[in-house]
Amino acid sequence: MREFKRTDRVADQLQKELAVLIQREVKDPRLGMVTVSGVTVSRDLGYSDVYVTLLGEQEPERIKENLQVLKRAAGFLRSQIAKRIKLRHVPELRFHFDESVVRGQQLSSLIDEAVTTDRARHHDDEDDAAASEETR
Repeated sequence: MREFKRTDRVADQLQKELAVLIQREVKDPRLGMVTVSGVTVSRDLGYSDVYVTLLGEQEPERIKENLQVLKRAAGFLRSQIAKRIKLRHVPELRFHFDESVVRGQQLSSLIDEAVTTDRARHHDDEDDAAASEETR
């Protein structure tokens, strides 16, 4: 049994190539700092889902605008990938915003807030216990 499926290897290569191409070759001024966070490829290599994050951009309208720019550039990106990767058929590129990073940041801040609250509560309980011992 093989360690890696072909689709995984193709997805990994696509991710690397797209990260470079988007940064260097897509010249649309509306496009922000885009990071390719992941790529999945269908079993028949017909299409690939490209997940991107935007540095410092959380407004839905900016996210939508960036995805539209990438969608318009998909044909160009696909042709550039065909020149760089030896594949009979380059998968169709479908771009999606990767919300997992934003969600992870939200969860992390919630955890930090809970820890801070718990520490403050625990500290207050120790102060109350010390005060009650002093009154004895």
